[in-house]
Amino acid sequence: MSRSGAKRWLLLGIALAAVASYFAHSPELGLNRYYLGVTIDAGIAIILAVSLNLINGHTGQFSLGHAGFMAVGGYTAAKISLLVSPAGEAAWCFPLALLAGGLLAAVAGLLVGIPSLRLRGDYLAIVTLGFGEIIRVAVQNMDSVGAASGLKGIPKYTTLGWTFGLAAFTIYVITALVNSTYGRGFIAVHDDEVAAESMGIPTTRYKVTAFVIGAFFAGIAGGLYAHHKQFLSPTGFDFLKSIDIVVMVILGGMGRTAGVVAAAVILTLLPESLRAFAEYRMISYSLLIILLMMLRPQGLFAFSRKSGGAR
Repeated sequence: MSRSGAKRWLLLGIALAAVASYFAHSPELGLNRYYLGVTIDAGIAIILAVSLNLINGHTGQFSLGHAGFMAVGGYTAAKISLLVSPAGEAAWCFPLALLAGGLLAAVAGLLVGIPSLRLRGDYLAIVTLGFGEIIRVAVQNMDSVGAASGLKGIPKYTTLGWTFGLAAFTIYVITALVNSTYGRGFIAVHDDEVAAESMGIPTTRYKVTAFVIGAFFAGIAGGLYAHHKQFLSPTGFDFLKSIDIVVMVILGGMGRTAGVVAAAVILTLLPESLRAFAEYRMISYSLLIILLMMLRPQGLFAFSRKSGGAR
């Protein structure tokens, strides 16, 4: 995708966010609460999947700790909102809370990335999985954020406009970054770390940079999630959540933004569409994912890359 393509993504996202915000504030035209909630869930999933795609897809690493950074951002943003306005009467603090959550998640990503991203392959996956679990267990034992019982009473500030506006911003930033001169380093690291090192590219620095940026947007998604669900529990950020996000990236096509976005939406809506099967819903969901991976292992949109184009 070219830089002009990235700009088209941003403009499309802004238009969608404006329309979504209009519908959200127009009861006679808007969605009911259930459909509105599912749509917001899909937008949050897009942010998580696209941000992880920078790490796993474009840079070629294999992180299994994305839910941990989502937890850091979610709890930070929620705690700030509760401290500033327990009754939810100060919506002006919402963007500041999201920014703080994203920045703290980025710091966590830096602390995790510096020691772990010298590893490769399965070792890196195991280490990031361990760090994600450390974050979850740490939150589970912090009384200031509700510990195991969870954090309750979070103001509901998340709207369709905020969600899809930030989803468009995430897509634009990461696509523009990958298509920039600096971003070519991510693709070089993905293609061959040894060759990149021999050409003078500091691969560890590029991997840590990708990790920090991905963690920042995961923190933003966590803040949106907190102010959407109005309740946070440590069990919602376990390794299974990280696996869900990884599946979105793999199913959409590693490094393919359009595919990852489509997969995030599909894998958010699919469990909801299977609710009619109640008892067999999760079994059906798992079987469908297995079939998709068997029939299309390279991803839904993993087509050949055009010459000179980014993924």
